[in-house]
Amino acid sequence: MAKAVTIIAIGIALLWSLYLARGALLLVYISVLLAIGFGPVVHAIEHQKKVPIGTRRLPRWLAILVVYLVIVGGLTLAGLLIVPPLISQSQELWGRFPEWLERAQSFLLSRGLIGHRITLEEAVRNSNASPGNAMGTVATAVTGVITGIFAFITILILTFYLLVESDTLFAAFARLFPMRDRSRVRDVSREISAKVSAWLNGQLILAGTIGISSAIGLYLMGVPYFYVLALVTAMGEMIPIIGPVLAAVPAILAALAVAPKTALFVSIFFLVQQQIENHVLVPKVMAQQVGVSAVTVIVALLVGGSVLGILGALLAVPTAAIIQVVIQELLDERDRLAEQRMASPPSVVSSR
Repeated sequence: MAKAVTIIAIGIALLWSLYLARGALLLVYISVLLAIGFGPVVHAIEHQKKVPIGTRRLPRWLAILVVYLVIVGGLTLAGLLIVPPLISQSQELWGRFPEWLERAQSFLLSRGLIGHRITLEEAVRNSNASPGNAMGTVATAVTGVITGIFAFITILILTFYLLVESDTLFAAFARLFPMRDRSRVRDVSREISAKVSAWLNGQLILAGTIGISSAIGLYLMGVPYFYVLALVTAMGEMIPIIGPVLAAVPAILAALAVAPKTALFVSIFFLVQQQIENHVLVPKVMAQQVGVSAVTVIVALLVGGSVLGILGALLAVPTAAIIQVVIQELLDERDRLAEQRMASPPSVVSSR
């Protein structure tokens, strides 16, 4: 009785510890997924035959740095292309805001919807926001940004070391299994690595598709800086649920600088684009790249979004792919054992 109580208490304490460390465990899981996904790319760079430094192959740490430099350089270039036009567009929109406010109030006054003109000062004075609440909101936003930056840096560093020590870590992991099962563990690990890498490729394909279609649509509608806005939508596609919505805002504001009718058409364009992306592109691309059925992708996105929100939706598809590989291997092993039992002759008991 005492032994059972002790085991239950240890189990509860372990589960409670895991719950308290859920934030750190989530960062570790994201790092593991990225390390698995970037592993084939790092391996390909590491084993290049033509290496400028004159050695047989690049050191693994240098191959990882090459991948990191490409990613950071791409993000930096995107920022340099995006930020200046957006600032210029925002200044232009802010300069036109009083004119638009005047037109809107004239329209509402002519139809008796408001009794008098409302100035910006009056609107701020009559609002329910207090200085204390505003400061609290700003402090919460700053804290969230700082936390996100530290989490991003932690993921980069942890992913780097996971890639550097991948062989040693996998060897230690394989030793947890009996010797006869280690070849199966290696096969399953290779399949998981292929699926996670395919998921990353699928994300890039979706981002490219959305970016190109946005560039064409915005160009045809006469929206300025269409190429920059298309790049914003492509980057927003990498963030599930809220990313496409936030990425559409700059394009709608830029269209508003042209004409209200253009802004309406742009809003309709992005609404239709997202419906096609959510119900057609994501299931089809992920099914083709990752090998997960469209039904599984949709269910995984719904469950992941419900459990962990945006981050859960982002991790839903690779997690579903990993679970699918593990379950498939377990079912195959069960079928193999069943076939062996059926093939073996029944034992005959001799009687005297």
